[in-house]
Amino acid sequence: MSAPVTFRPRRVRFVAVPAAIGLVALFAVIAVLLRNTPTGAYFELSDQIAMGLVGVLLACGVLLLTRPRVRAQAEWIEVRNLLGSTRYAWTDVRGLSFPDGSAWARLELPADEYVSIMAVQAADGARAVTAMRTLRALYKDATQYTQATTQHKA
Repeated sequence: MSAPVTFRPRRVRFVAVPAAIGLVALFAVIAVLLRNTPTGAYFELSDQIAMGLVGVLLACGVLLLTRPRVRAQAEWIEVRNLLGSTRYAWTDVRGLSFPDGSAWARLELPADEYVSIMAVQAADGARAVTAMRTLRALYKDATQYTQATTQHKA
């Protein structure tokens, strides 16, 4: 059994992490300044805390964009996107593609279904090319192994 290879998006991290920090800082400043408004509205401590929590929740939402990951080895490929993670045996996969104009790669499944691989993003350029080459090589090796064992059994 070979060690799994792992790919994660890179460029999105350079944007999402500073954006999340900026959101927390912005809402912290708003929370501090909330009491000193000339509008005549009266804000309490609970309003300030709620404003800070809104900033934290928005930052967590932005950081979800850094969650995608794809792991693969000789027997399987595991795709983790924003909310879920699924592992597929290479025998269940019909191919890997990166359609023109697409933001991320796809895992082709039977019955014309596919799963987006958000960890391999066009914005990452050469890293995405390397990831696709590695994943396709694993897929090819698994397919050839499956064909060889099937022919050997027959």
